[in-house]
Amino acid sequence: MTKYHLSIILLLTILSCNTVEEKKDTSLATTSIEIADTPTLNLEQANTLAELPLACVSVEYPNKLGQTLGGSEDLKSPNELHPTFYGCFDWHSAVHGHWSMVSLLRQFPDLEKKDEIKSWLQTSITNENVGQEVAYFHGIHNKSYERTYGWAWLLKLVEELHIWEDPLARELESNLEPLTDLIVSRYIEFLPKLNYPIRVGEHPNTAFGLSFAYDYAISLKHDELKTVIESRARDFYSDDKNCPLTWEPSGFDFLSPCLEEAALMKRVLTQDEFKAWINDFLPQLMDKSFNIDTGKVSDRNDGKLVHLDGVNFSRAWSLNYIAKGLPEFQHLKNIANAHINYSLPSIVGDSYEGGHWLGSFAIYALNSIE
Repeated sequence: MTKYHLSIILLLTILSCNTVEEKKDTSLATTSIEIADTPTLNLEQANTLAELPLACVSVEYPNKLGQTLGGSEDLKSPNELHPTFYGCFDWHSAVHGHWSMVSLLRQFPDLEKKDEIKSWLQTSITNENVGQEVAYFHGIHNKSYERTYGWAWLLKLVEELHIWEDPLARELESNLEPLTDLIVSRYIEFLPKLNYPIRVGEHPNTAFGLSFAYDYAISLKHDELKTVIESRARDFYSDDKNCPLTWEPSGFDFLSPCLEEAALMKRVLTQDEFKAWINDFLPQLMDKSFNIDTGKVSDRNDGKLVHLDGVNFSRAWSLNYIAKGLPEFQHLKNIANAHINYSLPSIVGDSYEGGHWLGSFAIYALNSIE
């Protein structure tokens, strides 16, 4: 075969490949995207969601204390150890149960059970009770108690009280101040010592803990906390690339390691910095045809498996935060809506395993919708 014939065959092969590639691109461009209904938080839903924290904040047992015992003197009831946050199965769930009630009251002053909620908040968040909570954190065996998940929700509760224009909010914010100051100081002390971020999809996730604390620092103008979070977030995550989103979720995740990190960096980077960073970290988010399946729950009576409803809500609030103010990411809102719609119908009337915490996740996800 002559060189001429070989050249013709090679040219035809290249043209054939280009034609196939062009057909592929056309196919991708015409892929249809199912548009999800946009969920909304209205008064009727708020009344329903308010039942969840009301049903557990005063329920002492069952209870997962998560404490380290230094001696028999530490063997006390949850109510004795944590007179403010003893219900809802564990400390952090009790905290964000209180946040749920405050958030709903702030947004819907005419809640059916507003008087019951206000009465509980005044009974629960007192100077005396908060003083006991502070004393627990000073115990030598529990200095890292609830680090940083429970810390983050405590600051989110205080932030919600701070923006709620109501005399009761001022009273409760003042009563919580000693615990708030302690948690802020713990963040400032701990973060410089954390050499590596924690990237799991459950409670210790560093990005989640920093995002909520950063929101608090912005709302209450706490410059020292804001600065340390910005610095450590850049240290931890600036060089990250190609986050393995297809590995998520793990079987028990209720947070998305990739998306929580992206939402944190959206907070601390400038807009131009974030666009460059996300292009390396999760470049697929730029694709208008990008999608990610919801986490599927096989048994909502299983306290671990029901975590996947949580991952749907937390993905939604992260996607909405990433899309906020960036036209090129608006398609992510549709994915967020689909995630909320999958899990929202299941949380009311759920077993105690999910009912004591999923309402808070649902409210926060619904609040993230613009």
